[in-house]
Amino acid sequence: MLHNPYISVLINAAGAILFIVLSSFALASLARFIAKLSGARRRKQENTFAGYLFASPWIVGFFIFVVVPMLFSLYWSFTDYRIASNVPAEWVGLDNYVKLITQDSGFRASIVNTLYLTVLGLPLQMGVALFLAVLLNQKTHGERIFRMAFYLPVVLGFNTAVLLCWRLMLNGGTGIINQLIRAVIKALPPLGYLERAIIFIQELVSAFFLGISNKSFTLFQKVWEAGFPAANRAPLWVESPLWSKMSVVLLIIWGCGTMMLIFLAGLNNIPKELHEAAEVDGASSWKRFWKISLPLITPYIFYNLVVGLISMLQIFEPIYVLYRDNQPLISSTISMVYYLWQSTFRQFEIGYGSAISWLILILILVVTLIQFWMQKRWVNYDLY
Repeated sequence: MLHNPYISVLINAAGAILFIVLSSFALASLARFIAKLSGARRRKQENTFAGYLFASPWIVGFFIFVVVPMLFSLYWSFTDYRIASNVPAEWVGLDNYVKLITQDSGFRASIVNTLYLTVLGLPLQMGVALFLAVLLNQKTHGERIFRMAFYLPVVLGFNTAVLLCWRLMLNGGTGIINQLIRAVIKALPPLGYLERAIIFIQELVSAFFLGISNKSFTLFQKVWEAGFPAANRAPLWVESPLWSKMSVVLLIIWGCGTMMLIFLAGLNNIPKELHEAAEVDGASSWKRFWKISLPLITPYIFYNLVVGLISMLQIFEPIYVLYRDNQPLISSTISMVYYLWQSTFRQFEIGYGSAISWLILILILVVTLIQFWMQKRWVNYDLY
């Protein structure tokens, strides 16, 4: 008898639906039974049953697709489990974690690269988002069009098609980004000195971080000895290890639309009376922003900082699409999550990859707790 794939799909779908219905009824019945044991009235029991019946599909899905995989991952992180070897997982205790922290130079390099993207990319992203929010808060003509244009990168996201377009635009020779830079410098020649200074500083910083990753500062010394770049130099976004991380930072800045809307909501919530009183007293626009707006939007800054930092520590898509087939450059951009993907799905070291994932989780938790602990020193909730 020939196997019919359509019938197989229908059977699997029917089985999934039946499982969801049965598990939901079972969980709701258990909740009602617990409510009955606690002495709740009949109406309370029925409300408990109805509530858990509708919430059960999410609860069951969360348990199956989040909790259970996390428990398996936690167990595998203490084992030597290589899925391609057809050998059962062997318990090794803390060996994976010790190796990651003390011996794995690749993981240390991924930490340095992620640190670079976070320290440079996140402040620039937040700064550009706040700048755009302040501009959109001026209530000018075409405001909705500008909001849509600035938020469009978030809608497009870091999908493969968009990132491949960016890869073409960032080409050092024919890419539109460098062509625009050349056109601006041709129209305003004094800006050429600023561009060369930025190139020199950027390459020095990148060479320094690469030296930390490789434990060799030869490239940093070469950049320093080469001195100020020539007038015809242009950023080599996707051709040089000195610029590969900066291209990812550029994409991070490009996707600042969500932060912009959050900042804009915070600016709109500031009472207009405060700005009007300061304006009557003769305060300039800069002083009104520095003394009134900025302190009152610190809760929004804190939210964007927490969410943005978590996102930076998990960055993966831009690096994967731009550089995964470019072996000379991938080592200069590899992030912690990319290293996790590489260990798990390329080298099939499930145990080692699980240890990386739990280290990343611990790092994110520690950084987030530190942020919440420090917020009392600078976040102002007086009006909220």
